[in-house]
Amino acid sequence: MRVKIERLDNYGRGICFINNKICFVENALEDEEVEIDIINETTKYYVAKVINYYSKSKDRCDSCIYYDICGGCSLDHMNYDKENEFKLNNANNILKRIGKVDYIIKDIIYDKEYNYRNKIVLHSDGSRIGLYNNKSNDIVEIDNCRLVSPLINKLIKDIKSDDKETTIRVDNMDKKYLISNSDKEFIYTNIGDIKYKININSFFQVNRFLTVKMYDLIKKYVLEFNPKSVLDLYCGVASIGIYVCHNTDIKLIGVDINEDNINCAIDNIKLNNVNGEVYKSDVSKALRFIKDSDLVIVDPPRSGLDYKTINVLNYSDVKRIIYVSCNITTLARDLNILNNYEIKDIKLFNMFPRTYHCESVTVLERR
Repeated sequence: MRVKIERLDNYGRGICFINNKICFVENALEDEEVEIDIINETTKYYVAKVINYYSKSKDRCDSCIYYDICGGCSLDHMNYDKENEFKLNNANNILKRIGKVDYIIKDIIYDKEYNYRNKIVLHSDGSRIGLYNNKSNDIVEIDNCRLVSPLINKLIKDIKSDDKETTIRVDNMDKKYLISNSDKEFIYTNIGDIKYKININSFFQVNRFLTVKMYDLIKKYVLEFNPKSVLDLYCGVASIGIYVCHNTDIKLIGVDINEDNINCAIDNIKLNNVNGEVYKSDVSKALRFIKDSDLVIVDPPRSGLDYKTINVLNYSDVKRIIYVSCNITTLARDLNILNNYEIKDIKLFNMFPRTYHCESVTVLERR
């Protein structure tokens, strides 16, 4: 079936219409004419793949040799300038449609498109090791990934593991590494001048080039407000909290549910001589800390903030919230509900090039 792609969806898939029903086409760009094969149909939509290109977009580029079978990337067929434009427009559309937000993000902050990741998780079925197929748990054997650091790519070639899962993590300078599944092994890495201890499972930003730019911006937002204390919710290893409180008199209070994160956070506070303490708790059960906090930083998972946390923040005395989000859709939803706060600034970061994901930092102030 020959169709013309009219636009892209939130995930970068092409959109066309067949008998007035929407069809999502993988690996297709706007204005391309393609022959498609429908691979899935529901009552509301079709999903299709391209089997022939009659015309190709000027924004198309050569993709990775594993692109059609590996689930790691979704935009590797789109040139990098177009990817950044797509993510910026997509974020603004989602904020307006879901969040009813009038604020317009004017640009996107980005760095290198490849070799940026400091971590990879490889899977094994006993005989093969690699990444998962994009539609199943079948193993795609790889000896190179364009997203990860050069050191990780050297290490991939030598891995022979009987474990179901093996994680490789390198420091941001691409000099030291861990190959393990054990939370007892650690590596030290830096963001700017700050040193962090992390284990193989710790939550830590994967983009070794762009994280420092984002953290510098967050610190600027914190220091211009001049708080006495900062509450860092979903703090992970306290990477953001320590970065913004380092060499200041600001007291840090961190909360995270993951014990591995908390143990590293305790050591990182001591390592960087920060006035701080961290607590292992579900965020929704540690909201008592909000009443004594001048400024709150939230960096929730992709699911966003829970309604209890939003409700407590809405009726708290907190004057400023810095919301770090890896999901623009749940951010938009939460901004719509945090109606006792107004948006002062939103910055977009392409922390995950060649995928549809991006990161954002939003500054909210009480109305």
